[in-house]
Amino acid sequence: MERTFAVGDIHGCLDKLTCLMDTIDVDPKRDTLVFMGDYIDRGTQSKEVVDYLIDLARRQRRVIFLKGNHERMLQRYLSGTSMFHFLVNGGQATLDSYLKNQSHAEDSLIPTTHRDFFDNLRLYYETEQYIFVHAGLKPNVPLEEQSEWDMLWIRDEFIYSDFDFGKRVIFGHTPFREPLILDNKIGIDTGAVYGNRLTCVELPDVVFHIV
Repeated sequence: MERTFAVGDIHGCLDKLTCLMDTIDVDPKRDTLVFMGDYIDRGTQSKEVVDYLIDLARRQRRVIFLKGNHERMLQRYLSGTSMFHFLVNGGQATLDSYLKNQSHAEDSLIPTTHRDFFDNLRLYYETEQYIFVHAGLKPNVPLEEQSEWDMLWIRDEFIYSDFDFGKRVIFGHTPFREPLILDNKIGIDTGAVYGNRLTCVELPDVVFHIV
């Protein structure tokens, strides 16, 4: 049976990411890995996390990387659109991570391979049974009409809704002490960067791997 492993918000916590990946048994030919976004900011090893994920994608045939609101803030920072918003939301830790690992061969602080990684992140991923999205979905709005803002930032309107989205929604973004398990959604951000744990949910059996 093909399985999907969805991993919650990492936020520069490389040690927890590598420990989690060592605990799950992923078949690289059959299983799919979905990362829910927010790879960077707040934690101390944002660059190292992105390096790890880029390398993983070279080795694992079926990997999906979703965009989180923190990747969007970084993009806006790099374009000069909104610098303050990125910095006050943990972005300085990301810049520090890149500064300490900066290669003299690179013309800019963020390597080209990393910029390509950020530029190619998906807003959502859909299977026959599930919709994977960073923050959630706006109730009563078809998937194809959902706004980027809602998919990256929505909280209470989605979390407290019992709306049937047609498929169970797997999301991150809002941290819980333990995974949130409801009929219409599963939340897997368990606050790894806040001293709590990093969570992966294995589907369709809904088995949690938490480190």
